[in-house]
Amino acid sequence: MVGRDPDEPHRASTPLELLFDLTLAIAFSQAGAQMAHLLQLGHYAHAIAAFVFAVFAVSWAWINFTWLASAFDNDGVFFRVATLVQMIGVLVIALGLPDLFHSIDLGEHIDTRVVVGGYVVMRVAVIALWIRAARHDTSQRRVATMYATLIAAAQVGWIAQIAINPPFFVTVAVVLVLAAFELMIPIIAERGGFGTPWHGHHIAERYGLLVIITLGEIIAGTILAISAVVQEQGWSLEAGFVAFGGTAIAFGLWWVYFTMPSGEVLTRFRERGFLWGYGHMVLFGSLAATGAGLHVAAGVIEDVTEIGPVAAVLTMVVPLAVFTVALFALYSLLLRQTDPFHLLLLAGSLAALAASVIAVAAGASVGVGILIAACAPVVAVVGYETVGHRHQADALERTLR
Repeated sequence: MVGRDPDEPHRASTPLELLFDLTLAIAFSQAGAQMAHLLQLGHYAHAIAAFVFAVFAVSWAWINFTWLASAFDNDGVFFRVATLVQMIGVLVIALGLPDLFHSIDLGEHIDTRVVVGGYVVMRVAVIALWIRAARHDTSQRRVATMYATLIAAAQVGWIAQIAINPPFFVTVAVVLVLAAFELMIPIIAERGGFGTPWHGHHIAERYGLLVIITLGEIIAGTILAISAVVQEQGWSLEAGFVAFGGTAIAFGLWWVYFTMPSGEVLTRFRERGFLWGYGHMVLFGSLAATGAGLHVAAGVIEDVTEIGPVAAVLTMVVPLAVFTVALFALYSLLLRQTDPFHLLLLAGSLAALAASVIAVAAGASVGVGILIAACAPVVAVVGYETVGHRHQADALERTLR
């Protein structure tokens, strides 16, 4: 298990990596469903807090494994078994999410036992892989050993948190400290020019594939909303609005995301990988939350929630706005340039989302609100395909020159 060539041609995701990603879809789906339930009750703060914790646990473990696999994947038996263990860990996390969300909603203590247990299972598998890399690749021994040591130290903290089971706010503080330490591990391990030989285009493809999988949560939320309309009204124009609007949102977000030239820039400027990689946790979370918002919209249409149409549309619009702003920010930080035209597209996208909320507040149906919200990515797509692609080509030329 030695480092791979970071300039290897035609490096693509493996079938094993794609299989592993499917478990992430289950975890995001479970987190979205639990979040939607609390949002339908109007428990916004608790829903968001629990969802952020869940998304961090799942996506951070995935991110660490993905970068390791990009640098050292040998597709051997040991590597495959370690991947299986991580898949089991993701499913354990998913099984623990209902208890986590319920405990946070009650506000007495936070039941992190199963979620943290699954997370530790994933991290132990990664520790084993780092140790194996340290043994087999002397040139990478320092960084691999550092990774294994720091990750192991963090897991001791997580296990201690489960054993002690502190009060609610103490648990929050401990989780924040441990999460901050986890985020610092790659920065500490790879400092001083001892970076692992990850592949820029492979990493970009891996993240893009998980974005596609997470977009599936928006499709699932759309199906729930359509089913609610059909159940209440039969096949109608409203059902058509929901069907087209939800699908257009997913398709538009896919189109917008893949305008970002991640592979080319990461290959040339490897140090930009930290911020780019970390920032994707916001993208993953906002996409899954958008699916949860559509789930909430379905509940409002069925009249089984304690919130109104405006609040329901906001549960979808707010994560869409977060995704839009985060993507534009990542694009600018990746290229280290800010384009006034892109700022104009950002403003137009946010204006479409605001129009969606205003329309529903003025009496329009939830379906109409979803349809208007779908115009947000359309603004960016039209702008890119007409003018923006030339701006990007010029910016990329300046960056890579």
